[in-house]
Amino acid sequence: MIVVIAEKPSVAREIALVLGAMEKKDGYSQGNGYQVTWALGHLVALGMPEDYGIIGFHSESLPILPNPFVLTGRKVRKDKSYVADPGAAKQLKVIDHLFKACDSIIVATDAGREGELIFRYIYDYLKCQKPFKRLWISSLTEKAIRQGFANLKGGSEFDGLYSAAQGRSKGDWLVGINSSQALSITAGSGVYSLGRVQTPTLAMICKRFFENSTFKAETFWQVQLEHQKNSTDFKSLSLINWDGNKAAEDVLRMVQRIGIATVLSADNKTISEQPPLLFDLTGLQKEANKQLGLSAEETLNIAQGLYEKKFITYPRTGSKYIQEDMWSEVPKLIKALETRPSIGSVIGKLKLGRLNKRIVNDIKVTDHHGLLVTEKIPISLSAMENLIYDMIAHRLLEAVSEACTKKVTEVILEVSGTTFVSKGIEVLMPGWRAVKGRYDDEESASLQVLPEIAVGDEIKIKSTEMLEKKTSPPALYTDASLLAAMEHAGRAIENEHERKAIQGIGIGTPATRAAIIETLLSRSYIQRTKKSLIPTEKGLKVYDLVKDKSISDVAMTAQWELALEKVENGQLSLDVFQREMEQYATTITGELLSGTIHKEKHPDLTCPKCKKHKLQFRDKLVKCPSADCNWVQYLKVCGVHLNYAEIEQLVQAGRTHLIKGMVSKSQKKFNAFIVLGENATTYFEFEKPAGRKA
Repeated sequence: MIVVIAEKPSVAREIALVLGAMEKKDGYSQGNGYQVTWALGHLVALGMPEDYGIIGFHSESLPILPNPFVLTGRKVRKDKSYVADPGAAKQLKVIDHLFKACDSIIVATDAGREGELIFRYIYDYLKCQKPFKRLWISSLTEKAIRQGFANLKGGSEFDGLYSAAQGRSKGDWLVGINSSQALSITAGSGVYSLGRVQTPTLAMICKRFFENSTFKAETFWQVQLEHQKNSTDFKSLSLINWDGNKAAEDVLRMVQRIGIATVLSADNKTISEQPPLLFDLTGLQKEANKQLGLSAEETLNIAQGLYEKKFITYPRTGSKYIQEDMWSEVPKLIKALETRPSIGSVIGKLKLGRLNKRIVNDIKVTDHHGLLVTEKIPISLSAMENLIYDMIAHRLLEAVSEACTKKVTEVILEVSGTTFVSKGIEVLMPGWRAVKGRYDDEESASLQVLPEIAVGDEIKIKSTEMLEKKTSPPALYTDASLLAAMEHAGRAIENEHERKAIQGIGIGTPATRAAIIETLLSRSYIQRTKKSLIPTEKGLKVYDLVKDKSISDVAMTAQWELALEKVENGQLSLDVFQREMEQYATTITGELLSGTIHKEKHPDLTCPKCKKHKLQFRDKLVKCPSADCNWVQYLKVCGVHLNYAEIEQLVQAGRTHLIKGMVSKSQKKFNAFIVLGENATTYFEFEKPAGRKA
């Protein structure tokens, strides 16, 4: 009997259907010589400090450096401790029984670093020694599954991938556990969490927040001219930015008096703009955030659902290319899209016999190729699923289209010693841009077609305008811009040697970056304000302590990502990597224990319900310590974080001021007062509408 283990039940069902293993059992299905079972994500994980006999947070216990690490079944938090997850324990027993009785195993967990780790930790925890092979597929269509089973790979081919996965897992444990305990000890109250990737990400958000909030805008002036030649109107802008408006006004009057601009230079060049490559996961998340306002996590969840419904290929990919042997499939995918109303009309614009092969590059395909649609075209999807699917389909069509050819013109004009520039863009052959008929914002702003202009021409000035402008602060991060910053973290490093050493290396991976952002949100270190990601008071406190410490160093974190790549490729041993991480954990633990954290003084308040005990302030709530009373007020209400002053107002005055920008379950925004009612329960009191005049 052969056991096939998938990562989750939905994937196991698809595989079982193809293999003919449709007899359902408790925790698996069987038939045709196969038993198909599944994990439930990470069923097995590295043990917690308690598993090494270390209870509580004590500086003398740090750093904790397990040797060896122990594996435990998944645990869940109950009261103030962790206990075995009953569902995970039950499924592990099923897998253990199947492994012991089988002849061999086929690994069908997700084809990537985490999927490999999920299986190998289960395999090691159960002390299994049965031979195993690897199913490596990028799509859940019947065709892809059959091809995958016909071309199973040896399990040992992925030992490097497992070593990198172990390195990531152990490194995150060493840094996360030790730094979190050290920071919590330093803080004196509350539990704080730090991590190998989440902390430098938090530092990036906080640094940008300070750059934005402390930025002092400077006013400057430019002069804009409107011209006409051969019945064509176009504009030019002064090359000088004047600090004072008087100088700009002087130029404006001079230009108005003269009325003619002389052409000093006129440069024309034809450029060929290559189409974009296929989406990798980060690229899709950035585009979905810009166009649809989706968070990185929301995009990943939608894409994962489309994958499990067999409409797209594996979404957790870091590549934008496909292999040479896949190229013959591309015309078939495009042909299949003709039946989709939102896509079919575009396909006629493509030259199917002359598709652009720029996306073909065997060397640049990592664990998985770039995101593609499958030949299975969806009929019934949710509105957001349709939008994400069309985004992926349109990108495929753009990627295989011809280059966009443009004529770019730059003209320099002079009026009595003051120079002006006029830029024009004329699309000669739209190529890939015809797919969606779109132009980037920057291009749209300057998309003016200029008349034929030659050096020495004297161009009439139709009108003039003085423009008052302000310098702009660095924009607050959104999901899209933060993902880009994480992806290209090395570019922001000031040291040139370090920057070159980790060129192209980011922090986190395409599969984990969304989870990092969500972790920071769930731990109340950051919050979303409209599209922007900004730090909370708690996040700023943590940043204040770690900003000068190595744990917040983006360069250091990017170097660990580079080291993990070397582990995967056999260029660095796992033991060496682990020793380096132990040294790193020792260093940051010492740094954090020697620091201090600012503690915000909370108001001295008596419980409004029992009127006996002083309220206790925690990270996410305010509560009465009495078990008989149990009064509690959460600090986050309908998406808005209440500060200490608002809690004081609620408890002492019985109502807050008007809280604006709260969001209901139906995602509608509203404003309301929070009021203490009978028995100190809270309720909303909505603002009265303004009276109408008779």
